[in-house]
Order: sequence, then structure tokens, then C-alpha cells
Amino acid sequence: MGRQSPPDETDTLRPPPERARAPVSPKAPPSTQGPEKHAGARADGEIPLDIYGSLVDALFEVQTSLFVGSAAASIAAIVTAWKAQSLLLFGFGIVIALVAYLRALDMRAYRRIRPSFQTADQFRYWERRYVVGAAIYVALLGGWCLVAFVVSDDPFVRLFSFSVVLAYMIGTSGRNFASRSLVMSQILGAGIPLTAALFYVGGLHYVMFGIVVMPFFLGLKLISERLRGTLLSAVISEREVRDLADHFDTALNNMPHGLCMFDERKRVRVANRRLSALLELPADMELTGRNAHELLRDSAVLRQARDLDIAEFIQEFEHRLSGASVEFYSEIEGERSLSFTTEPMANGGSVVVVEDITERRNAEQRIRQLARFDALTGLPNRNVFHEELQDALVDAERGQSMSVLFIDLDQFKQVNDTLGHPTGDLLLCAVADRLRSALSADERVARFGGDEFAVLQLKSGQNAGPAELAERIVQSISRPYHIQNHTVIIGASIGIATSPDDGTDADVLLKNADLALYHAKGTGPQRWRFFEPAMDIAVQARRALELDLREALEKDGFELYYQPLLNIRSMKIVGCEALLRWNHPQRGMIPPAEFIPVAEEMGLIVEIGDWVLNRACAECRKWPEDVRVSVNLSSVQFKRSDVASTVAAALRSSGLAPQRLELEITESVLLQDMDQARRTLQQLRDIGVRIALDDFGTGYSGLSYLHAFPLDTVKIDRSFVNEIDTQSRSLILLRGVAELSKALGMKVTVEGIETAEQLDIVAAETAVDEVQGFLFSVPLPARAIRELIVSARPAAGAPAAMQGTTRH
Repeated sequence: MGRQSPPDETDTLRPPPERARAPVSPKAPPSTQGPEKHAGARADGEIPLDIYGSLVDALFEVQTSLFVGSAAASIAAIVTAWKAQSLLLFGFGIVIALVAYLRALDMRAYRRIRPSFQTADQFRYWERRYVVGAAIYVALLGGWCLVAFVVSDDPFVRLFSFSVVLAYMIGTSGRNFASRSLVMSQILGAGIPLTAALFYVGGLHYVMFGIVVMPFFLGLKLISERLRGTLLSAVISEREVRDLADHFDTALNNMPHGLCMFDERKRVRVANRRLSALLELPADMELTGRNAHELLRDSAVLRQARDLDIAEFIQEFEHRLSGASVEFYSEIEGERSLSFTTEPMANGGSVVVVEDITERRNAEQRIRQLARFDALTGLPNRNVFHEELQDALVDAERGQSMSVLFIDLDQFKQVNDTLGHPTGDLLLCAVADRLRSALSADERVARFGGDEFAVLQLKSGQNAGPAELAERIVQSISRPYHIQNHTVIIGASIGIATSPDDGTDADVLLKNADLALYHAKGTGPQRWRFFEPAMDIAVQARRALELDLREALEKDGFELYYQPLLNIRSMKIVGCEALLRWNHPQRGMIPPAEFIPVAEEMGLIVEIGDWVLNRACAECRKWPEDVRVSVNLSSVQFKRSDVASTVAAALRSSGLAPQRLELEITESVLLQDMDQARRTLQQLRDIGVRIALDDFGTGYSGLSYLHAFPLDTVKIDRSFVNEIDTQSRSLILLRGVAELSKALGMKVTVEGIETAEQLDIVAAETAVDEVQGFLFSVPLPARAIRELIVSARPAAGAPAAMQGTTRH
């Protein structure tokens, strides 16, 4: 069959050839194409026979409106004839009525023989008859109006005839829109006489009226075309819905599952044959219209179900029809299982899917048995414990409290490492036996994996509290074990979370018990602790800080500030210490003392340190050549990276002279591995950079470092300066360290100068070379420190608002 074309491209409806009697679906459904798309059905002008027949039917289904309109027009013509005393107008009235009567007979004849139509020629014949009759009728109306204007100058006659014909034309768009040629014939047959009548009268105003009314006729044509397209779209949509219903019925009855749709009154609207087979309903039973009670009551398979209360099941089923989406099972005698899944609909109804799940349930049961217990100890595993915990929480909602004890074995790793994993496995079995014996009948124990166990305690009059239980478990596990001629001694640490105080969700309780265990292990072996909200707050804050640290490193969220070091004699800036700053987008400026330790534990300090080193060297390159930069190195950097290679790469990249870089280390760097630290420091000295021992005097054996390691500078900690102007002991200590360092050939820098009095006292010490502190300047960003250096003036001290700032 050819492609459909828009009907407005032809003079008639263009039916298909005789071979094309079967309906043909359009390329797109009405929901995705407008009426114009459907009106243009096929390129060669063909329209499927059923659609063509519908359009012709639309022409002959307006008998009532035709009768009313014709009677009104005939009476109107007779009225104008009486008013104008014109036999010619009276004749128009009689002829209009006669033509209308003949058209009515034609419509009645069409409706009588319409059921016998089988071919497109039959529809085509009657379409042409209708077009001819309508054209004659509208020509009579137009002629009547024109004659009325010619034979009479009575305003009433003219206005009345003009209005009636115009009203008939308007009715054309709602009555004869199915045929384009019919619409055009009626617009021309009436529109031309109307316009001619206005021009006949003459005069400026009538001529203007005649010109203005012409676009109205065009509008009627467009309205008719639009209505025709809408009709065609509706017809196509109806056919597609019918075809879709047939396809849906075929698919529905070939589903492997039973399906049933209930309306808002819980009565069956749709059901497939598979549903009858699964429920073993009578073959002749009509399901539509039945309620759930009737449907399930007549099910033979449910009546034969083992241990099933059919009345209770029906009640539960009806309850599910009103609830949320849920799946529940009915166990059928003979090891057969059916699942009933309900899905609520927006209109208040529900869809129920019934599936035979016998094989699936049997396989699940076998897998469940294998998956629910620990293969080594025979204890329930994590999944079983989680289920029992959830059940306990349901009881807790009814007022019963409960506790979760998370247990971790102390020194278990040493047993595995020294005696081997087989011995470790036997130890775990022995621990499991002791846990079983330590618990009452209402307490549950499970193995979570590795050397972790969990205990669920339901509080009752017979049970001790969780603290007593934890103490009993610790004592039981801590007794010596005799395994394969070995005596093994381990301990246990326990974290405790209780419901509802510590949570009403299983995962939350387990998490909180694990947090309490973490803190218990931090206080030493064989300890137990209850969960406290502060534990979770600290963990969440730590986690958020770790994520933000990574993001800050990836997105260049850090910044370097610089605090100047001044020659105590000339008060000129000779160097600047690079200090890391983090301006958090939400929290603002975070103190380095808060995020640096976290970065060290994460190992992220290595990457951050590399960034600081490269950025500081690049910045120093912009300063005068007699100004150096000092960069702090973390002990983690010394341990996990090749510091010498990193420093050399930073110098090459920036082009900075090695003697302008000073690396500051603390005593913790030297404590880790003294030999390795000495080798690394010597490698740095060989490159040409300077080494400074920072915060001197706060460690354990500071004086020994001055002799044992290659150092260039000693930075005396601020603690020596805090009370130097009030306590002579502080001054004596500072003088002794400074003179000793000077005697060993090292430069001495004093940190923490905050007042003029402190500066005067330190300046009196000849062994001190440089000073640093807020008296001269707070740490400044790169641009500000460059401006300060270029000013070539002694730092005059910080603003009052900065005086209390703590240096990091």
C-alpha cells in the first residue's frame, strides 16, 4: 500500500484502491504527531479504507443540524419575500426547502445501506452525491442573498439574508469539514454572492465591508482544514488503540506470570489466562468484576495449601491491595510456592503479579543454608546477626532495649605471624566456644570475619547489663589457651552500643559499637567502652576534613604566607619562613595545627610538602638575591619520600640558587632513624641548601643534635622568650643555648619576639643573629611580603588587631 498524503492536496478524500481494505497504521502514534501529521497520511493520496469510510460517515452524520439549518434558511427566505413583496425570493425559499428535503432523504438512504459497504467505490459514490447536493444548496443560499440585495433596498431584508447566509457558512466548518472540495464549494458558492451583493449596493462603506469580509472566508477554510485534520487524527488514534488493545491482550495472555488489575473498589478489571492456571480456577469462570475475596476463595490451589488459613490469607491480600508495593509468599502443598506482588496505582487500584517460584525458593533455601553460617567456627555470620538485630529493634520499638557488643581480639595478629594461620584458625574456634559458653540463651553471638565477633544482648530480668557481660567476655577470652602444644594468651577489646540511646537502626548501632571499640583499643588491651556521641562527631569531622584536604590539594586550595626573619643588628629582612595556610570555602581559615597532623596520618603531607617546596622556591625567585626562604619539612616526608631528589627538582624547576633555600626540621625527624636522617641531611648539604633545627629546646635531647647532625641554623623556640623580660632563668637558658650554638659554628635565630622589651633583651645577646616574631610582621601572603621586602624598611610591628595572633 502506498504512503498517505495530506487530504488537503486533493479535491476529494482520495480513497485507497480496492486491494487496500486492511487498515494500515500511520508511522507515528497520535501522541507524537499533531492533527496535521495525521491529515497528511500518505504521499500518494491514499487513505486506509476504514479511515476513509469514517470521513465519509462524518458527512452523513449531521442530519439534525442540516434539518434545523435548512428550515431556518427556508423560513428566512420566505420572510424576506414577504417583507420585500417578491415572488422571486419566495421561490428561493421553496426551492431551498425542497433541496434540503432531498438531501435528508439521501442521508437516510446512506445510513440504511452503510453496513453493506465493502469497497472504496461505494464510499466514493456517496461522497460525490453529498458534495453535489451541498454545492447546489449553498449556491441557492448565495443566490437568495444576492437577489435580496438586488430586488430590495430594505435594510432589514438585506441584513437578514446576509446574516443567515453568513451563519450557514460558519456552520460549514462544523458540519462539512470532512471534504475539502465540499468546503471550497460552499465558501465559493456563498462567499462570492455575499461579496457581490455588498459591491452591488456600492458606496465606500459597503465596498470596505466586502473587502474586509473576504479574509473571513479564508479563515473558514483554515478552520475546516483544522477540524478535518483533528477528525483524521482521532480516527487513526482509535484504530491504534484498538490494535494496541489486541496486542496487549495477546501479550497479556502469553505472559509466564499471572497478572490481575484491581480498580479502586478492589474489583478485577483485567486478568490473564495464566492467573487462572496458577490459582487453578474453574476454566469457565469470568474473572472481570469479581473482588479479591471471590477470586481467592474459588482458588483450588489455595484451598489445598498446607498450613494455610485461607480466610486470613484473603484478609491479608485485601489489605495489601491498599498498601505500598510489597511481595509476600504463599507456600503450597507439595513443596510448591507462589509469590504475590502488589503494586499500587495512582487511581487507587492495584496490579498484582502471581509467579510460580517453587524452583527459585528451593535454590534460595540451599544457598541460604550455605551463606548464613561461618564455615570455620560454626557461628552465625554477619548477615544472620544483622537480621536478628533488626528483629530486636522491632521489639525495641515496643519498649524493649538491647545492646550490641563489638569484640576484637588483642594480639591475634602476633599468633598468626608466629605460630601460623592453622593455629590462628584453631584459636578462633576456641574463642567461639568460649563465647557460646559465656552467653545466656537470650544472647546471640556471630563472627563478623577475621578476629571480629559481635554479641547481641536483649535486656531482661535474667540478663546482666552490657557492662557486666563485657567484663565476663574479656575475662573468659583472656584465659590461656592450649593449642597444639602451644600456650596462647590473647585479650579482647569491646565496644558497646545500646538502643534506643545510641540508635534505632541496625547499621547505625553496628557503626557506633565499632566506634566505641576503636576508642577502647586506643586505651589499651582488654578494655571495653560504651559509645558516646562525641565519638561519632569526631569521626565525621575527621572524615570531612580528609575529603576536604584531598579536594584542596587537587583544586589548589592552599596558600603560602610568609613571615620575615630580620638581622638583629641591621633590622633588615634577610629571609622569610613559608607557612602553609588553608582558607576553607565554608569553615574559613583552618589552623595548621588542626589539618597538618591529619595530612601526616593520611600520607597526604608528602604531596602537600612537595607543593609547598615548589611554590616557595618559585616565590623566592622574585625576591632580592640576598633574601632566602625557609621551608618546614615533615617527619613523614623524611620517612616516605626521597627528600634530596625532591629538593633538587624544586630548585631546578624554579631556578633558585641552593644557598637561598633553608629547610627547617624538628627533633621528631631526627628521632625516627638517626643514621638515615644524618645521610639525608648530608645529601641536602651537598646540594647547597641550608639546614635549620626548628623549635629547639622543646624535645628530649636537643643538645646532642647540635653535635651529631650537619646543621647550619638553630631556631630557639618561643617558649624561651615568653617570660624573658620577667624571669632571669629564661634569659640564662636562652643565652646558654645561643652561645653554645654560636661556638659550634651555627647561626642562631630567636622565634616569638612580640614586644619591644623582648627585642631589647635579645638584641643585647651577641650570640643571636636573627629574630622573628609578630613584633615585626604577622605572616603575609605572597604579594604583601614582596611589597614589604621591596620597601627596604625595618618591620615596625604588626597592627594591634594582629598582636594576639598565634603563629603556626
